[in-house]
Amino acid sequence: MPTLDLILEVILLTVKVAVLTQIIFALPMPLTWLERKIAGHIQVRLGPWRVGPHGILQPFADAIKLLFKEDIVPDKADKILFKIAPLIAMVPAFAVFAAIPLGDTFKIPVIGAEVKLYLSDMNVGALYILAIGGLSVYGMILGGWASNSKYALLGGLRCSAQMISYEIAVSFAVIGVVMLSNSLNLLEIVKSQGGSFLSWNFLYLPVGPVWFAIFLIGSVAEINRIPFDLSEDEGTLSSGYHTEYSGMRFSFFMLAEYVAMVTVSILSVIFFFGGWNAPFAFLSFIPPIAWFMGKVCFFIYFFMWVRFTLPRYRYDQLMKIGWKILIPLSLVNILITGLMLI
Repeated sequence: MPTLDLILEVILLTVKVAVLTQIIFALPMPLTWLERKIAGHIQVRLGPWRVGPHGILQPFADAIKLLFKEDIVPDKADKILFKIAPLIAMVPAFAVFAAIPLGDTFKIPVIGAEVKLYLSDMNVGALYILAIGGLSVYGMILGGWASNSKYALLGGLRCSAQMISYEIAVSFAVIGVVMLSNSLNLLEIVKSQGGSFLSWNFLYLPVGPVWFAIFLIGSVAEINRIPFDLSEDEGTLSSGYHTEYSGMRFSFFMLAEYVAMVTVSILSVIFFFGGWNAPFAFLSFIPPIAWFMGKVCFFIYFFMWVRFTLPRYRYDQLMKIGWKILIPLSLVNILITGLMLI
């Protein structure tokens, strides 16, 4: 018979999963509004303005439009694969949060109980994230192939080549973090950067900044954000792998992209910027979750700023950066990191 403690633990885990899932599903609504506002100010205009004060209700209007929009399936498409491809792209984006901690513990003020801000304490958390996060590309490939469209197919092929090219560099960057922290456990990686900002992996000179640059560039390419969104290149491929999608199936692809952007922001903070640790000991009175969310929000803004600032690369330039620059640089950096640790 299960004990009372086990039953309570299962209930608490179920509640945390439900709350986290709802938060992830709701993320694109404020992020799309914020991104359009940032785009507007960068381009010297107002951005969303008409639906609600400062256009704050525009995401709700967009959600209603997508919900009632006709779900069109091309006549000659592979209908089964066409319909399930967005789900294949979306599910791994959610699954990685099983291993991502949003903090250590949080004390509820009223009742004094402590709640762990993570679903599981995986010893191989970094490996799990790399393995699961790379599965989203299958949804994009299948969606492009099943659409029976030359533009969608080319977008899917580009997406697969891009993922293979930059997944290697990102994996090497994570290996560098594991070498510095001596653990695959994300909680241990954060704890190894405690004390002050001088302990953060980003400042482990000279290799820390290089690992961060490789991870950041490779991650932007993996999540198909400008300047590496060649799989959705509107100028040459219409909309790439999701050209034939409409309604809620299209929104699933967009949901996966925004969740991936948040995931990369969180991992950048955990791997290189001390997670929820304060940069100075005398600032430890500020709740760790506040430090964590502040750092994550900075990276989310950075990704949005990059999108409306940098031009898109050509595809040959994209491949050159991945294979001729990032991968050789990461191999050299692994050698230097190993020698420094010895």
